Amino acid sequence: MTTPLLSLTWTDHVTGRQGFLVVDRLVRGVASGGLRMRPGCTLDEVAGLARGMTMKEALHYDPAARYVPLGGAKGGIDCDPRDPEAYGLLVRYLRAMRPYVESCWTTGEDLGLSQDLVDRAAAEAGLVSSIQAVYPLLDDEAAARRRLADAFAVEVDGIGLDELAGGCGVAESALAALDAAGVPYAGTRVAVQGLGTMGGATARFLTRAGLTVVAVADIKGTIVNPEGLDVEALLAARDAYGTVDRSALRPADRELPGDAWLSLDAEVLVPAAVSYAIDSGNQERIRARWIVEAANMPVLPAAEPLLAARGVTVLPDVVVNSGTNAWWWWTLFGDIGADPDEAFAHIRRSMRALAGQLLARAETDGTSPRAAAHALVADRLPVIAERFGWYR
Repeated sequence: MTTPLLSLTWTDHVTGRQGFLVVDRLVRGVASGGLRMRPGCTLDEVAGLARGMTMKEALHYDPAARYVPLGGAKGGIDCDPRDPEAYGLLVRYLRAMRPYVESCWTTGEDLGLSQDLVDRAAAEAGLVSSIQAVYPLLDDEAAARRRLADAFAVEVDGIGLDELAGGCGVAESALAALDAAGVPYAGTRVAVQGLGTMGGATARFLTRAGLTVVAVADIKGTIVNPEGLDVEALLAARDAYGTVDRSALRPADRELPGDAWLSLDAEVLVPAAVSYAIDSGNQERIRARWIVEAANMPVLPAAEPLLAARGVTVLPDVVVNSGTNAWWWWTLFGDIGADPDEAFAHIRRSMRALAGQLLARAETDGTSPRAAAHALVADRLPVIAERFGWYR
């Protein structure tokens, strides 16, 4: 894979803060990838995420589906989303990126930003939609937009379907790994870093599958209970940023420092908050057997072989958290409707198949799951390019 098609840095004339856009590839003239906002965001980070989006799109290629994968892209803004200047900065960024959003970049929520906020800022920036570049590819634009709007209006037990889709995929990836290893769900302990959209939904689905969530970490610290946390109570007590109101804790729940989630006794570790959370230094503290990358790029490349040498398997983000992106397009293109049961069944079936292919390829090739993911992408990209064309 070659260098990105487009890479740019934008400087806000009001605050001096920077934003970035990287379009890794275009397929049928369009690329897909969310917009994140976090302090310290860099162009290199966004470029890595854009490359990951190309891989996620390719991995979900199904010649029988209405959804045809797009290219990969990503946007990023160097700002704390809690900053009072954040919303105005977001609007100005989208106004500056308007030519790309209108023509080739479909975007949406990512770290630090909700879809509601992106939609509101996009409208203020003069955009029809944050995904309007894909509209010319739809058979019936009005019906497709109505179907997606209906899906975003669906709630399941008080949480939006759009917030649950990705976590369902993460949980299914973890369960596929347990099944492949012959490990029962009951008694398997999980520690989750981040209780936002992805981490919260993952914790819910794993708990309902029979696993025990023993720890969740947020910006205030790590909440621990070796007997299992009340995940539903914690989800109900979190704010818009995934921070849990400590008044909801039970007497047996304990609070530990923020990085304690790394070294707890748990078989499954789910980093679901920030990139670069696990490095070559702190990886030594991890006792888990599996790291399931719900966040984008949470394990640094230098840490992964060190983890593997200790028997820790990393399930890569390009597979694990790809369900959110795929759910958007399955719904918009009409592979599924605005129904939670249909959505969850499709996500489970697709993610199980993909995770199974990943684990089987890794075993066959004698490589890591991440290397297997790259091999699967290398198999698919020429087929996509031959059938639909793409711009490098």
